[in-house]
Amino acid sequence: MAANAIEIRGLTKTYEGQGKSPAKQALSNVDLDIPQGSVFGLLGPNGAGKSTLINILAGLVVKTAGQVTIWGFDQDHNPRQSRASIGVMPQELNLDPFFTPRGALEVQAGLYGVPRKQRRSDEILRLIGLEDKADAYARTLSGGMRRRLLLGKALVHHPHILVLDEPTAGVDIELRQMLWENVRQLNREGMTIILTTHYLEEAEEMCDEIAIINLGKVVARDSTSNLLGRLDVKTMIIQPGGPVETLPQGSGLTVSRRDGGAIEITYHSAKTPAETVLAAVREAGISIRDVKTEQADLQDVFLELTRSR
Repeated sequence: MAANAIEIRGLTKTYEGQGKSPAKQALSNVDLDIPQGSVFGLLGPNGAGKSTLINILAGLVVKTAGQVTIWGFDQDHNPRQSRASIGVMPQELNLDPFFTPRGALEVQAGLYGVPRKQRRSDEILRLIGLEDKADAYARTLSGGMRRRLLLGKALVHHPHILVLDEPTAGVDIELRQMLWENVRQLNREGMTIILTTHYLEEAEEMCDEIAIINLGKVVARDSTSNLLGRLDVKTMIIQPGGPVETLPQGSGLTVSRRDGGAIEITYHSAKTPAETVLAAVREAGISIRDVKTEQADLQDVFLELTRSR
C-alpha cells in the first residue's frame, strides 16, 4: 500500500454549457497527493472547485480527464473498491425524516453491502452522541443532531478515508467541539480526514497539511506551518508609558497609531530583527509600558494566495 491515501493526476472537469451558457471548467489539470493518516485541509473561495473535487472522489460526478487513485484503487478500474474506501459527510442535510437514526445507519450499511454481523450501528450512535435518540424519527432531531447523523452515515462501511464537507457550518460551539473531538479520535485510530471549511481558524488548528484551490487549480499545497511561514509579516504593538509626540521611523517599518494610544509597527521578520524595531522605538524617545507581537494567520495566507489569481 502506498503512503498516500489519495493520489490525483491531471484531474480536469468541464461542465458542458446549456443553451447560450458557455462551458465551465471547474477543475484544470489538478495534481494532488493526500498522505495516509493525515488531517488534510482543502480550502478555497466559493466556486473554486472544492465541491466538484469531492464529488468526483465520492463517485457522484464523472471527471472529464485525469486519474484518481483512492487507497490504492484506480477509480476507473476498481470503482467499487475505491468508493468503498471513502466516506463523505455532505454539507447538505439530506436525511429521510421517517427513518430513525438506527434505521438510517442500517439502511446505509445495507447499501454498501455490509453484512448484518459486521454492522456497528450502536457503536456509531455512541460515537456521535445519539444513543438516546436511536429510535426517534429523524424529523424530530435538531439541526445539530441531524448533522451528527450525517457523520454516522459516512462511517457505516468502515472507510479508510473520511471527507467532511463544511461540517460545522451553522452549528453551535458545543456541537463543533464534540464533532472535532470525534474527528481527532477517528484520526488517532488511523483514519485519514479530508476537511473543507470556511472557518480558517479550524483548519489552522486541525490540519497537518493544506491545499488551497482557486479557479479550479491548486495554488498552494504544503504543511500548515510552512504555509503560515510564507508570510513573515509581524506586527509589534507598543503600549507607551506616556504621550507619544513622534512616531518611530526606520527602513522596513510601517508605523501607525491604534485606538487607545497604542503604536502598531509592521515589519518583515526575515529582514528586520525585533531588536531593530525596539531600537527605533527608543530612538523616538518612547518609553515602553507593554509590548506584544502578532503574526500572520491562515486567513492572511489564504487572501494573499487567492487575491490576484
